[in-house]
Amino acid sequence: MSARNVVITGLGLVSCAGEGVEAHLAAYRSGAAPRTDATTFAPYPVHPVAPPGLDGQIPKKSDQRQMEAWQRLGVYAAGLALDAAGAKADAALKAAMHLVVAAGGGERDYAVDGQILTGLRGAADPGAFLNERLQNDLRPTLFLAQLSNLLAGNIAIVHGVTGASRTFMGEEASGVDALRIARARIASGQNEIFLVGGSYNAERADVLLIHEMGGHLRTPGYAPVFAREDGPGFILGSGAAFLVLEAAEHAAARGARALARLAAVESDRTPRRPGAVSGSIAALWAGSGLARPDAVISGATGCAGITAEEAESLGRLAPGAPVRALGDVTGHTLEAAAPFGAALAAALVAQGGAREVAVTVVGHRRGEGVLRITAPDEAP
Repeated sequence: MSARNVVITGLGLVSCAGEGVEAHLAAYRSGAAPRTDATTFAPYPVHPVAPPGLDGQIPKKSDQRQMEAWQRLGVYAAGLALDAAGAKADAALKAAMHLVVAAGGGERDYAVDGQILTGLRGAADPGAFLNERLQNDLRPTLFLAQLSNLLAGNIAIVHGVTGASRTFMGEEASGVDALRIARARIASGQNEIFLVGGSYNAERADVLLIHEMGGHLRTPGYAPVFAREDGPGFILGSGAAFLVLEAAEHAAARGARALARLAAVESDRTPRRPGAVSGSIAALWAGSGLARPDAVISGATGCAGITAEEAESLGRLAPGAPVRALGDVTGHTLEAAAPFGAALAAALVAQGGAREVAVTVVGHRRGEGVLRITAPDEAP
């Protein structure tokens, strides 16, 4: 039996660009610098989310209060995607809908973190001091309440999506694999419909600390992703992106419009040596079936070395095609980068601006992905 076509029928987006498809397409096309906060966490800029009207998708204040920001954004975007797919009011459809979420861990207790980091400076035995503080100072209930699978749980509670759920963690690659697994299960006939996406809150001192310790953050201010030679690195962005994926026949049977087809999701994890990213992108590009895309949406981070390799590769693989970096539209959203790229590509196709769009996602430390998004009737 041949693989079934997998189509995208719903999109939910919220980021520094605003809310919804039109706001993100406008930001994509404008070329203007995205909404940026360069003072709150100076010298590290972030792209703060344009605050959505949460009541529209999370009507209970009690639900809003028990979620941290990254969960509220994810639940909100998931609701937008369900609305767009015409699934929000269909309880039976949502009961059969499977869910895949790509997200990192929860938020931190800053007071405890500060005490531990301060104490480490003067500790006679830093290792013993750290172990003692971790055992005695951290609240397990806080950690358990913020595990990434709680986002899936809150989507189930608020929106009634009660099919099987899976959570992927692991930086940018998790978003690629969330889409890859959902697509494969639909194409093979194992499932009919999925809600897939991710969320990220960049407005947190703890995540900025973590990435600065790795040398991955851009300072001091905004510059386009492919023009950061003076200060390589990424600028984190807050946001969430969710998509409804389903078998083409299933969408047609319920009268849902197919916005685009998720034709291929290819992933890799190559050792990061010079030239490795170029080689990986070329192999994934060939595996995806991409020929001459009308546009390329790049999840490039701006980090030294790998971003230049990606730029060179895209110039060779897609000569003449416009390349737009997600970081210049939404900021870098880590786990949510691949869902954002897929959603923007689908929006371009749905509006008739393209027949085939390539999406690349090269993780800042590891993991590579290439997606092929086409018009629903485009030949495989």
